[in-house]
Formats: sequence, structure tokens, C-alpha cells
Amino acid sequence: MSLRVDILACGRLRDPPVSELVDRYLARLPWQVRLLEIETGGSGHGERKLAAQAARIRAAAAGAFTIVLDERGEAPASVAFARRLAELVQRGHSRMVFVIGGPDGLPPEVREAADWLLSFGPMTWPHGLVRVMLAEQLYRAASLLAGHPYHRP
Repeated sequence: MSLRVDILACGRLRDPPVSELVDRYLARLPWQVRLLEIETGGSGHGERKLAAQAARIRAAAAGAFTIVLDERGEAPASVAFARRLAELVQRGHSRMVFVIGGPDGLPPEVREAADWLLSFGPMTWPHGLVRVMLAEQLYRAASLLAGHPYHRP
């Protein structure tokens, strides 16, 4: 399965142990993966700041199947997530972008423009943990699709 994955994470991760764990999972993936940190700052406050963030996200995700992590999204089981990724690739989506919001959340237009809203449940998670959980689920999906015994139901 040929796939390019970009993870757009709003804000910087300043916790080395968390970064190392994310990197460890991403390094195991058979796909081309990039982790891009989108600046959450900008001129102005409130709506102007979020609009600048939305523009950065749109530019980085242009032309890709965009998956936004949002607590209101679909919360598939790991097997269903892996199958969905495989189906998307079979339908011709060779580049997928996962968007993780920053401390102020995501601008509504980013959620509205998403091709898929994905949730890790209704709880609020620290952004670093969301990166770890996404990296692990991507690794689990790749393992499932390759028939590797990493996943145990």
C-alpha cells in the first residue's frame, strides 16, 4: 500500500519523552510520514489568529484527503480504522493529512472542510498524547494490513 501521511500538529511539542515515543512509532511505519508543526501564533487575537492558523492548515493540506481529529468525529475500532485507510488508498487517495488542533482548538472552517472527522473519544486529551495515540494507531493499522500479529483483538 503506497501512502504518504502528513500529521499537521498545531503548536510545538516541548516534551522530549513524548516526542521520542511519537518518533518511535512513526519510524516503524512502511509509509512516507512527515510530522509538521503548524504555528498557532500570529498577529492579532481570537478570530484573526484562528484565521491565520486555518490558512496555514489549508495550504499544508492542499490536495490531500484531510482527516481532522475532533471529539465530535467518528470513533472507529482499530480494525475499522485500518480498513478505512486501505479503502481510501484503493480509491486513489495516496496522500492523507491528519490535523491535530492546538490549545485554542481548530477553526470551524477546518473542521467543516475535513473529508473525515476522527475521534479518540469524547474526552479532551493533551496534544502530545494525541500525537502518540495517532502514531500508535497508524502503526497498528499498518501492522493489521500487513497481517502482522501486533494487534490482538
